[in-house]
Amino acid sequence: MVQGTVNWNIKLDKEWLQEYVDDWVAFYRKATKEGNVASYIPILAKANPNHLGIAIHGKNGLKICSGDIDIPFTIQSISKVISFMVACMKNGVSYVLDRVDVEPTGEAFNSIMHLEMKSLNKPFNPFVNAGALTVTSMLNGATSSDKLAPLFNLLERMIGYRPSVNQEVFKSEDETSARNRAIGYYLLETGFLESDLEVTLETYFKQCSIEITVDDLARIGLILANDGQDPNNEEEIIPRQIARITKALMLTCGMYDASGKFATYVGIPAKSGVSGGIVAVAPPRVRNAPFPFIEGCGIGVYGPALEDRGNSIAGMKLLKHIASQWDLSIF
Repeated sequence: MVQGTVNWNIKLDKEWLQEYVDDWVAFYRKATKEGNVASYIPILAKANPNHLGIAIHGKNGLKICSGDIDIPFTIQSISKVISFMVACMKNGVSYVLDRVDVEPTGEAFNSIMHLEMKSLNKPFNPFVNAGALTVTSMLNGATSSDKLAPLFNLLERMIGYRPSVNQEVFKSEDETSARNRAIGYYLLETGFLESDLEVTLETYFKQCSIEITVDDLARIGLILANDGQDPNNEEEIIPRQIARITKALMLTCGMYDASGKFATYVGIPAKSGVSGGIVAVAPPRVRNAPFPFIEGCGIGVYGPALEDRGNSIAGMKLLKHIASQWDLSIF
């Protein structure tokens, strides 16, 4: 049974932390029955809805992992975090934000209704599909391979190896892409896209099909928690300004149209994907309290059973519990 409030003065030993996280994962695994795996991309429907895993990375090499941590899955919309940072690093923050706004939409991630009804001069934010396609079109290169190269380079620096595209997932996305193609054609007609439509779409489908693990997500989260710096060697991987803007966007727009509730009840920047992944960022806390990971941490979660807005249902509940128990909220 999930533990209640804990006196962390005496529970900060790694062994104790591991036992508590194991307990919490076992408890919240039951919530997977409340959700459904994504089916609009056929290959994602094959995922096991009962899977739930978490990895937590802190400074000084402290790691806690529990549940189904060895299951590879595609990054999906979490890739929007990476492409946004790459676009800002290559083109400058002002250039990117002149073309994509930073406002929540209150609409589904694959909606274009807000673009037409509100006569916007740019997409709402880089984490909805319209904004993500616009950002992808800004990446340098005439081919998808050219455009993807800096994404792979950044990921390799962050997670320590070069991930690959799951070709089966890419093919499935490409073959069922009517909505994204409709968004792409609208963006093309309104002048938002900066590269060929087919190249932009191919790049986008491939970036969403990059395969990773919860451990990789936790590593990405840790670097963002440290304002873009690798805490192990103090190397700047992402410029501080870009890391901070990215975290702000994750907090306000990262969980689709459940972002407001997640920010209110969990209180940490996060970005989800419809494969069931969530990357979450707990920055260092200045409060003088005996909580775990007081110097900040990155959290990766995988749970492919989704709630109706496209977020891992068990993953969100697990993050809410951990944020409460460990006082991770930035507020």
